[in-house]
Amino acid sequence: MASASRVYLSPRVAPLLVLGFASGLPLALTSGALQAWATVENVSLQNIGFLTLIGTAYTLKFLWAPLVDRYAPPWLGRRRGWVLLTQLLLAATIAGMGLMSPSKHLFWLSMLAVLVGFLSATQDIAFDAYSTDVLRKDERAAGAAIKVLGYRLAMIVSGGLALILADRWLGWHNTYFLMGGLMALCAIATVLAPEPEEVARAPRSLALAVVEPLREFFSRKGAVTLLLLIVLYKLGDAFAGALSTTFLLRGAGFGLSEVGAVNKVFGLAATIVGALAGGALMARMGLYRSLMAFGLFQAVSNFGYWVLAVLGEPNLPFMALVVAVENLCGGLGTAAFVALLMALCRQEFSATQFALLSALSAIGRTYLAGPLTPPLVETLGWPAFFATTVVIAFPGLALLWWRRGEIRALDAPERQSQG
Repeated sequence: MASASRVYLSPRVAPLLVLGFASGLPLALTSGALQAWATVENVSLQNIGFLTLIGTAYTLKFLWAPLVDRYAPPWLGRRRGWVLLTQLLLAATIAGMGLMSPSKHLFWLSMLAVLVGFLSATQDIAFDAYSTDVLRKDERAAGAAIKVLGYRLAMIVSGGLALILADRWLGWHNTYFLMGGLMALCAIATVLAPEPEEVARAPRSLALAVVEPLREFFSRKGAVTLLLLIVLYKLGDAFAGALSTTFLLRGAGFGLSEVGAVNKVFGLAATIVGALAGGALMARMGLYRSLMAFGLFQAVSNFGYWVLAVLGEPNLPFMALVVAVENLCGGLGTAAFVALLMALCRQEFSATQFALLSALSAIGRTYLAGPLTPPLVETLGWPAFFATTVVIAFPGLALLWWRRGEIRALDAPERQSQG
């Protein structure tokens, strides 16, 4: 493990911690933190509800990803140029939100938050493309893990810590100024980060930037089944997590503070440890074996919730263990899954292809697990539901086994050349 963990010290992997932090910083500032600010300033519930639409850009970012593939600012290369530009604009717009207040300037504050969301989604497009391009094949899982770690740390800072700072020390205006300053500091890491070892040529026209990513992907053997694998791989995990908090409160009988503490502490820590461990292990195991092993761990870990459901009375230490194991296995699976998305992208079109593949990966969580979980729970009850989530995970694993040749080929060439 010690030798495998050295991959995190790679000059291509380490900067992704700060860049991942910059990627995650704006989200809470335009969602949870902004809603909290509006709430304490007595904005109406209806208007607060409209603020949830601010995050639409994250869902639709694949629409302008071809622009990021086709064009580039005249500095720092094709990917880092976009990352730096969006970071500097984000620093200014986040700080600009601190010049307003929800009770007096709700419309203009909302419009600025929409701009922050658009710039943040654009930064994500460029950052995902950069990490896909810059990492060697045996560094992808480690890079994915570092991205997850940076993103989660940013969510803590811009979510929980920002609320504490605003309430006790700085006030809301100065808190947003501080967050804008943090984003500006992250731009330093972008300047210092290395360029990819091989720089692909941009598409010759915008039309090609739109059409060629799809044409190239669907020209591959098993393209449709690979897309189905992306939808199915974490589907069991998505079903198990969709109402996990509701289950712990209502189905297992734990208190709000107990669930909050365990989810925030054990859940977050276990996810980070799982992602980092996944990145280190995958450097030795390769893409296919990691996806299969971690996918099995994800599926089996859902049995912990089944045990909680049949116990009949709250058991806090066991609940903490279940949450920790489930999040640990989820972190392992996430590291391998993001590495798979990177591996499926061709460098010329990595911005567009990664944006499309990541949007596709959200289909199961958003359009299947979300709507279908409540009726399944009502029909089956909690114990049978969690047993069913284990079964839901296996079609994705079967599809992974079926396409094992294509998956192994994604990282075989470089592994052979290095060995």
